[in-house]
Amino acid sequence: MQIREWNYKDILRISEIEKECFPHEPWSFQMLASSFDTDSFHGVLAEDGGEIIGYGGVTIAADTADIANVAVTEPFRHSGVGTAIIAELSHIAKQRGAIKLFLEVRVSNAIAMELYLKNGFKGAYARTRYYSDGEDCLVMVKEL
Repeated sequence: MQIREWNYKDILRISEIEKECFPHEPWSFQMLASSFDTDSFHGVLAEDGGEIIGYGGVTIAADTADIANVAVTEPFRHSGVGTAIIAELSHIAKQRGAIKLFLEVRVSNAIAMELYLKNGFKGAYARTRYYSDGEDCLVMVKEL
């Protein structure tokens, strides 16, 4: 497995994985493509044999950073891919001056919460009825 920055030609496959992993509210191709218009966003992906198997993105502003998405294709879950992506996003955020890293997760997504807890995140607070379907989210934070 290799972790690298994503580039424009990767967006089509990333958008397909986005739809698979986040059926409720996936980022569109356009939303992913617009990430290239901002210097504060950094996207990374994981490849295995040339196939994109996961990705993540982080937005950095001053001394805080926010992970936008972390997604791993079904066959590669529970194999360390998510942890490698989070580690790289954390490294990028810290390198660029962030001291705290935040993310939001659906309260029903126990698998993601377990991954984030394992990688040093702690629950900070909840946002009620945050998602368009009315589900709450948990905001998590990690000290860098």
